[in-house]
Amino acid sequence: MNNKINIWRRFDYVLFGTTIVLIIFGILMIASATQDAVDPELISRVPDQINFAIISIVVTLIITTIDYRILGGISTWLYIVMIGLLFMVLFFGVEGDGGAQRWLNLGIRIQPSEVGKIILIITLSQYLSDRYQNLDKFSTVLRSLTHIIVPVGLVFIQPDLGTTLVLIFIWGVIIWAAGLRLKHIAILSLIGILALPLLISQLEPYQISRITTFINPDSDPDANYNVLQARISVGSGGLFGKGYAVGPQNTGRFLRVRHTDFIFSVIAHEFGMVGGFVTLGLFAIVLMRILRGARQATDPLGSMICYGVAGMIFFQTTVSVGMNLTLLPVTGLTLPFVSSGGTSLLFTMIGIGLTQSVIVRRRRIDI
Repeated sequence: MNNKINIWRRFDYVLFGTTIVLIIFGILMIASATQDAVDPELISRVPDQINFAIISIVVTLIITTIDYRILGGISTWLYIVMIGLLFMVLFFGVEGDGGAQRWLNLGIRIQPSEVGKIILIITLSQYLSDRYQNLDKFSTVLRSLTHIIVPVGLVFIQPDLGTTLVLIFIWGVIIWAAGLRLKHIAILSLIGILALPLLISQLEPYQISRITTFINPDSDPDANYNVLQARISVGSGGLFGKGYAVGPQNTGRFLRVRHTDFIFSVIAHEFGMVGGFVTLGLFAIVLMRILRGARQATDPLGSMICYGVAGMIFFQTTVSVGMNLTLLPVTGLTLPFVSSGGTSLLFTMIGIGLTQSVIVRRRRIDI
C-alpha cells in the first residue's frame, strides 16, 4: 500500500496534465477541421479520437504502475512481437490514407509501425544498457544497428518514409544518450552519406516528388497545392487568428488532410501566431519534463527510455510543424497528441506512461 502511495506522490502531474490539455485541444481542432463533413469516415473522426483518448489515459496510468525494468526483462519477447506484427502487414495489411499498406485489422485497426516505435525504445534501451560499459567499441554500435535494421526495413517497404526516419532518429537519440563517442559519430556520418544514394533509389515516385517539389515548387503545381495552401493558412492567421471554426481556409476546405498532416496550419489559421506559439510551448513543457525524468532515472535503462520517448515526440513535432511552415518536405508525420489518429495517440501516451514509470521510481534526491 505504501508503495502505491509513493508512486502517486512521485507521479509527474505537470507532464500528465500538459498531455491532457494537448489531447483536448486536438479533439477541438479535429472537430473544427471536419465540420460539415459528409464522408462517414471523417464524421467518425471526433468520436473515435475521444474514445481513444479515454483508453489512452487509462492505459497511461496502468503502464505507470508497471516497473519499466520488468518490460526491459521481456525485451526479447517484445522484439519478436514487433517483428511479427510488421511481417503480418506484408501479407495481411490493409490500405490506409494515401493507399499505403500500413494497417492490420485485428477486430480493431492498428498500425504496427506505431507499436514498433514504443517497443523499439524499450528493446534498444535494454540492449544498450546491457552493453553500457562497451560503448567505446565500434562493434557495439554496429550491433545496435543490426537491432533496428529489420524493423526499419519492414516499415520502409510499406512504404512509410516518415516513420522510418522516426525509428532511425530514436536509435540516434538513445545511442547518443548511452554515450556514443565522437569518433563513432564521424564514421556513422560517412556511412550515412555513402548510403544516401541507395536510399533515394529505393524511394517511391510520390516520395521523390515530395522532395523535388520542396526544392522546386514549380516542378509539380498539383503536388505543391497543399503546401501552398498551408502557407496561406499560416500567413493569413496573423497575430490572433480568424477564430475557432471560422477560418476560411479551413471552412472552405482549401486545405487538404487538415485533420491529420496539416492540423498545425489550422491552428495557426484560427488562433494565429499566438496560438501556434502556445501550442509549441505546451510541447516544450512535455519535453522538458521527460528530459527531467531522464536525468533523475535510477539506471541507464530508465534514462534511455525517457530519452527515446522525448526523441520520438521531438522529431515528429519538429517535422510536422516544419512541413506546415514549408520549411521541410511533406512526410506524412502527424502532430503528436493533436492530429487525428487513434493508434498514434494510444502509443504516444504509452510512451508517456513508460516515462512516468521511470519518474515514479526515480532517485529520492532531485537533481
